[in-house]
Amino acid sequence: MLQAVHTAQTAVPLAAEDLSMFGRDPWWLVVVKAVFCFAFLMLTVLFSIVWERKVVAWMQLRIGPNRHGPWGMLQSLADGMKLMLKEDVIVKRADKVVYVLAPIVAAIPAFMAIAVIPFGPAGNEISIFGHRTTMQLTDLPIAMLYILAVASVGIYGIVLAGWSSGSTYPLLGGLRSCAQMISYEIAMGAAFASVFLYSGSMSTSRIVEAQEGRWYVLLLPVSFLIYIVTMIGETNRAPFDMPESEGDLVGGFNTEYSSIKFAMFMLAEYVNMVTVSAVSVTLFLGGWRAPWPVSTFWEGANHGWWPMAWFTLKVQLLLFFFIWLRGTLPRVRYDQLMKLGWKVLIPVSVVWLMLVATVRALRNEDYDFSEIALYVGGGVLALLLLSVLVDIFRDKREKDAAAAEPPAEDAAFDPMAGGFPVPPLPGQTLPPVPRRRPRRERELIVSGGPDTQSDGKEASDG
Repeated sequence: MLQAVHTAQTAVPLAAEDLSMFGRDPWWLVVVKAVFCFAFLMLTVLFSIVWERKVVAWMQLRIGPNRHGPWGMLQSLADGMKLMLKEDVIVKRADKVVYVLAPIVAAIPAFMAIAVIPFGPAGNEISIFGHRTTMQLTDLPIAMLYILAVASVGIYGIVLAGWSSGSTYPLLGGLRSCAQMISYEIAMGAAFASVFLYSGSMSTSRIVEAQEGRWYVLLLPVSFLIYIVTMIGETNRAPFDMPESEGDLVGGFNTEYSSIKFAMFMLAEYVNMVTVSAVSVTLFLGGWRAPWPVSTFWEGANHGWWPMAWFTLKVQLLLFFFIWLRGTLPRVRYDQLMKLGWKVLIPVSVVWLMLVATVRALRNEDYDFSEIALYVGGGVLALLLLSVLVDIFRDKREKDAAAAEPPAEDAAFDPMAGGFPVPPLPGQTLPPVPRRRPRRERELIVSGGPDTQSDGKEASDG
């Protein structure tokens, strides 16, 4: 991996950041590009819903949608029309203003992040009604911070939906979603920081241009894997769909919603899937660039409208990855979800970020590759040795404490503590299961005769 980093550092340096090509379009062209971004998201969502149902049906040996439209391709459109025509119910105990605004707050930020995603190279302008323009709505020097901020605002819709419903299960789902978002956005931000260190910019167009020699999925594989896990947690998708867990929360934060408001929550979820996939393509998979075999023998692969085709293809592959996970992995427990975020992803992302920053700092000081590999390898080995020593002493201390502690009797277990059925706590055991009657008492003596002594006694009393 360090050899790949060394190769990337010896490549042609990235030019100074220049975003002067953005912000020059007339107002009507800005409207056209904004409508295109909205239409791209909506069409991708409609296709993704049908595709998900088709792929999951194929995995489970079912047929899937096959009635509305050719091959069932209009099934998601029919579902949307059905939800719009359903009765819109507002629960009696709901805070009506917040209850109505929550789906809107969840849906609008999902559409906003696509504004800074490049569909094509900034220097390759296309012609729309005679005007030359870039294949990107706009760009900012801090475009990635804008995406993080917009993603953070969207969680308010879910939290407010759970609180305003006036019901227990939606409130629990909203709290779960808030805790999940906080846990996984920290690791996501650390994964982004590694990309910022190598690209030298937070602008999305400049990040894609910096991947001309090699995609960041090869230079920063750990950051890519961390972001893949965190983007699944951010979108509340299986196996991390704890805010909507039907097994224990009925439906989660949207339990009390119906009709178009329920559809807006589903729309926000799928739009977020498209958005995080587009961000992943932009940061790690070369953005609009053609794949390696194609770009080597076809010079026009990254010109004209072809970059948009490569970008769309990569997004669809990541959406298929979402669907694949849903049809493969079971839902995790909530404690496992939080443990993965706080005890695995965050420490790994911070350590990886320190490693990346060290390599960058040494390269800026003109250290040779052999010296960088020596310093970094020595630091990694020292850290591993320290962790092994800590584990050894900790296990020894736990064994000594367990040996010195006298055996305590199991605490009494009350299965209805507090008036509700509860599982046994640590140190408690379930009461013994009542013994079954002997088999000879359960066997039928004759057809229609008593099968137990108690049945015989009842028959004699009658």
